[in-house]
Amino acid sequence: MHQRARSADDKARRSEELLAAAEALALELGGVRFVTLAPVTARAGIHRTGVRRYYASKEELLLELAERGWRQWRDAVREELGDRTGLDPRQVAGVMAGTIAGLPVFCDLLTHVTLSLEGDVDVERARRYKTNSFAAHDEIVGALDHASGMGVERISALLAAALAFAAAFWQVSHPTPALAALYAQVPRWSHVALDFAPRLRMLLEATAVGLAEA
Repeated sequence: MHQRARSADDKARRSEELLAAAEALALELGGVRFVTLAPVTARAGIHRTGVRRYYASKEELLLELAERGWRQWRDAVREELGDRTGLDPRQVAGVMAGTIAGLPVFCDLLTHVTLSLEGDVDVERARRYKTNSFAAHDEIVGALDHASGMGVERISALLAAALAFAAAFWQVSHPTPALAALYAQVPRWSHVALDFAPRLRMLLEATAVGLAEA
């Protein structure tokens, strides 16, 4: 039965239910490109016309999901680091690669945020995304610097590489159904469907070592 949120707590809960539904559908369908509002609202138990009380558009919903992804990545890095110190560049890269690879929908969203999502919402919503994502970015950099002593500049550069690699590799390693069928027909082309997590870790480790020697 569809119900209307009647308090601030109810609204926050409904918003979270919509985000959880969108994330689950993205995983089930093979990417956020296949997510539409109708199945999201159905999964969350909210009438399709009621979603506008929480998000003005699908783009705003997905941007919120990306913003949540930044917080999840920050928290995953903190948890992985614990009280460790003295990490070498390869270990820093390993933490970065392992934690972001554990957030597949966030990796997928990184491409869509840049291409469309943050440009398809109003300026205040874009401002909120930028403010909160940059805050999480800086906390990740600070935590890794404290655990390693690599320096903020080098870790910031490594994090930029992680974002670029994760966004690109996720798309390549999760081909559309049409491309997957094509690779089945021509196996020699399927090498472009990279093994996401190992390739991400390998290139981030190489980047980290290079940055440390620069």
